[in-house]
Amino acid sequence: MRAVIWFILLFALAVVAAATLGSNDGLVSVYWDGWRTDVSFNLFMLLLLTSCFLLITTVQAIKALIGLPARSRQWRVARRDQIAQAALRDALAQYLAGRYGRAQKSARRALDIQSKTPELAPDTEFSVLGHLLAAGSLHRLQDRGERDAQLRRALELSRRSKGGSLAQEGAHMLAAECALDDRDATRALELLAELPPGVARRTQALRMKLQAARLARQPQEALKTARLLAKHQGFSKDASVGLLRSLAFEVIDSARDAEQVHRLWKHLDTMDRRDAFVATRAATRLAEHGAFDDGRALLRPFWNRLSDFNVEERDALAHGLVACVHGIGADWLPGLEAAMQTCPRQGAVAYAAGCALAERKLWGKAKPLLQQAADDEALTKPARRRAWRYLAQLAEEQSDPERAARCYAAVAEQS
Repeated sequence: MRAVIWFILLFALAVVAAATLGSNDGLVSVYWDGWRTDVSFNLFMLLLLTSCFLLITTVQAIKALIGLPARSRQWRVARRDQIAQAALRDALAQYLAGRYGRAQKSARRALDIQSKTPELAPDTEFSVLGHLLAAGSLHRLQDRGERDAQLRRALELSRRSKGGSLAQEGAHMLAAECALDDRDATRALELLAELPPGVARRTQALRMKLQAARLARQPQEALKTARLLAKHQGFSKDASVGLLRSLAFEVIDSARDAEQVHRLWKHLDTMDRRDAFVATRAATRLAEHGAFDDGRALLRPFWNRLSDFNVEERDALAHGLVACVHGIGADWLPGLEAAMQTCPRQGAVAYAAGCALAERKLWGKAKPLLQQAADDEALTKPARRRAWRYLAQLAEEQSDPERAARCYAAVAEQS
């Protein structure tokens, strides 16, 4: 297509030249030192154009000749840049293929080429990437000393580059990952704290922060980070529920007294405080510290709507109430009767209600519930053992030594 256009332009030029110059009778007279030369105007114009073309061509040739050393130097720099880029790509390919020895050698070769070429030295991101690939490979090869040296160099170079560059972010992320693998949680948290806010909220950064917080035994920070991950869909729904619950357990278990349990409970997220398992854990910890009334107060909202929970949650709430049963008041009796009407066949609920009634010395109402719990094989052995003990106490209260002996034998069987 381009050739056709050039032919059309040449034909047009020929037509214009024939139309304008063909009938031109003009002369150009040139006087020089007593001599006169007459040439046609057409020939003069042709000679003028040819002279201009030759002059421009000569100037360009001289300029190209003078600039030949600079162009040669540029070509050599470009060639070395291509070789360095090829070495860096080879290092990345070797690293992804698991050939870490070759990867770090290729990365060092790329860095050597750059260091020996002053024109390539200002490319900071290239240097950072080369050091990061070398550090990552050395980390896999368990060469921690040389790895740390490469990481330090990468971090120093990344701080000189423009803020927020990908190389700088990658340097901090890799350094934090290496610190986690070395189980240096403090160093990992420091590196992650240096990340910009937007980068720190990325899924991978949050995962590393969660791991570091758990390693540093900071359950509250770990729970906060895990909730952010769950919000960003960093885990599946089932996995996030289990993880958040276990972290909430760790937060509650870190309390040293009842007052601290209350304080930690208030700092938990609303979703955590609505979890029956977390509430049961908190109530159990309060009971362990002698705050039975506070534990029951924490469980009461859940028992008031026991039908809203599934079987596992009702089991947990039942065992939590048993842990807090000491000193239970008469105000709980209507709620326990309502719970038995809601879940008449669930052994755990019968166990909790029976223990509460036994604590109130209401043996007549407690006996069938405790017997139901003692015969329920779905209950844990400690729960059935406690039910049999209550039945043995009831038998002793009623002066029935044979039944008491059978109950104590059942207690021994559950040991």
